[in-house]
Amino acid sequence: MGSNTSSRHAREVLDSIRRIVQALRESSRAAEKHAGLSGAQLFVLQALAESPGLSLNELAERTRTHQSSVSVVVTRLSQARLIERATSPGDARRAELSLSALGRRRLRSAPQTAQQRLIGAVDGLRPADRVRLAAMLARLVDGMGLETRRPATMFDEPAKRKAGRRTDA
Repeated sequence: MGSNTSSRHAREVLDSIRRIVQALRESSRAAEKHAGLSGAQLFVLQALAESPGLSLNELAERTRTHQSSVSVVVTRLSQARLIERATSPGDARRAELSLSALGRRRLRSAPQTAQQRLIGAVDGLRPADRVRLAAMLARLVDGMGLETRRPATMFDEPAKRKAGRRTDA
């Protein structure tokens, strides 16, 4: 009976992970369809809409993502003229990020991201449960032999190659 119970619990864990991954994928597809953005780009825009004037480090904290990963997304959004950078009036060394008029328009038709729901759910856990979950997930990642480098933002697809792409696949 112990093996049966263990197998059932393993399936429940995997099913939960599958549901989260599926929600993140569907959210990313919806962002692309409704706003023409990756899920990560939409997530960053929504964070800036909620708190305009954030620095890059503050945005990383708000999105629970490493600064270097957020920087890549911010660069893409800036190049697309969806966000603006301005020097802080109180500190010339600090850049503040905010949505451009184009970014606000793009955001109007966008759905809520699964990343927002996931962060809300994690934040809703008791602190002791978050500590246990973090430790268990770290063991799972380690057990899978996954790389220890910092992950990119959730479902931020790498830039697609335009030149030299095969079209006969």
